[in-house]
Amino acid sequence: MVVTEYVVDNWALILVLLGFAASLISTVFLEKKTILRMYALITEVVILSIIVFIEFYIDDRADLRLLRTVLIAVRYSATPFIIAQIIFTIIKRQKWFIFIPAVLLTIIDFISIPTGIVFRIDDTETMRRGPLGLLPYVVVGLYCILLVWLMIKHNSKQSTERIPIIYFCFAFFSGIVMPFLIGKDYAQLFCTTIAISVFIYYVFLILQVTKRDPLTGLLNRQAYYSDISNEPEEISALISIDMNGLKIINDTEGHTAGDTAISTIAACFLRAAKRKQLVYRVGGDEFVVVCRKVSEEEVINLTKRIHDQVAATKYSCSIGYSYSADGKKTIDQLLSESDANMYAEKQLYYKANNKTPRT
Repeated sequence: MVVTEYVVDNWALILVLLGFAASLISTVFLEKKTILRMYALITEVVILSIIVFIEFYIDDRADLRLLRTVLIAVRYSATPFIIAQIIFTIIKRQKWFIFIPAVLLTIIDFISIPTGIVFRIDDTETMRRGPLGLLPYVVVGLYCILLVWLMIKHNSKQSTERIPIIYFCFAFFSGIVMPFLIGKDYAQLFCTTIAISVFIYYVFLILQVTKRDPLTGLLNRQAYYSDISNEPEEISALISIDMNGLKIINDTEGHTAGDTAISTIAACFLRAAKRKQLVYRVGGDEFVVVCRKVSEEEVINLTKRIHDQVAATKYSCSIGYSYSADGKKTIDQLLSESDANMYAEKQLYYKANNKTPRT
């Protein structure tokens, strides 16, 4: 039976997608719209796998040449659509126009049915590329480059977050290279490649969520304790940061305004931090930056960048740091010194603004 053949040929894909769908049911860490987009992605991959199966099933039927041509056009069009859907799903704040190149390619692919400008099927039932035969691969390649670039742009400079970027590079760019190495048979592997790649990213994302503060996206207190216990001798400095005036914002404007304030200054910290400088939210309005293998000058420059970034908003913060030139200070000593320096700066802030502490 045709259905049996489909199941046998796509069993690995079916298992991965069923596991993916089952995992999404119990997911509480992701936004509802993200979960819905992932379900849409699963549906799209299933539909594409069915289309590819039918296309290959009828590839020697001259009487079904037109149907096969339509299915090829759909397959060529679906690939960039699915990658655009992945970008739309996993990269925050993406707009619908990410799909425009995929739509334009779809139009060209379907124009190719009567004209053969992208592909055609000859009298021997063999598919041949037309003058624009490489266009689908070019569009897919550009989407892959965009996806990787956006992942790099949105990562938090932590080395572990480069792992999925490397993995996606390998998985997605194989979709460009493999068809030229093993031929059209790779089309039957594409859906499984996509499904496994996105599911692995989903697992990585869930693991990362447990280390992230949901309001700010910064690393959380649990991640802080875990990271400072990992090769503490490499920690050159700790920077303590405390927001000024959060209590009065909460009391007069409400906690929603307070959350906005916290997330705003947290974004400032992320923009200011560079490589080997990781930012953690360890309390309500308390933050710590862990600096590894950096000079004191780099630490001072970081505190200046933070002040400059926050000064561009309507909020303010107090900063203190402690540096260990020889690496012999303990984490407790570093934190105690940085906290003391931060509170000294906070007192100066209160005095200069004629305010009392905790306002």
